Amino acid sequence: MRRAAGHTGGKASQNGGGSYSALEEENDRLVNDLNPKVAALKHISIEIGAEVRAQNKMLVDMDDDFGKSGGLLERTMGRLQKLTKAGHHCTMFYLLLFCLFVFFVLYLIIKSR
Repeated sequence: MRRAAGHTGGKASQNGGGSYSALEEENDRLVNDLNPKVAALKHISIEIGAEVRAQNKMLVDMDDDFGKSGGLLERTMGRLQKLTKAGHHCTMFYLLLFCLFVFFVLYLIIKSR
C-alpha cells in the first residue's frame, strides 16, 4: 500500500526516518546501475534509427532504378512489337545468315592459328 508524502506513521516515524534513507540510498544505487544501461540503449536506438533511414534511402533509390529499367524495357518491347507487326518476314532469315557468317569467320580464325 502506498503512503502519501505527508503521512508520518508506522516504522519510519518510530525509527526517525532511518529506513527511508536506506531505501533512498538503495534506489540511488539502482538508478546509478541503470544509467549506463539506459545510455547504451539510447545509443543503440539512435544507431537503429540511422540504419533504418539509410536502408529506406537505398530502397527508394532501388525503386527509382527499377522504375527506369521497367520504362526502358517497356519501350524496347514496344519497338519489338512494331518490328514484328511491320511485316518484315525476312528479318529472321537475315539474322540467321548473319549468325552463320559470324560462326564461319570465327571458324576460319580458329583454324588458321
